[in-house]
Amino acid sequence: ETIIKFSLPEAGFVKGVVYDILGREVRTLLNGEMNPGNHEVKFDAKGIASGVYIFRLEAGRYSSAIKMVVNK
Repeated sequence: ETIIKFSLPEAGFVKGVVYDILGREVRTLLNGEMNPGNHEVKFDAKGIASGVYIFRLEAGRYSSAIKMVVNK
């Protein structure tokens, strides 16, 4: 389990998805309207295999990705 922290400059629709290294969607963590400011979302890796995963956050014109390593 880990906490992903991020900041939004403006309100709008936000989508945050975890993908495996092959680009397959593993889990959707965020999918809806959010206010501007600092936020955090919990990612619980129960039920997924050890390996490298990418968390992609899309919010309006903003897009970011981070690499995560799940080690069990």
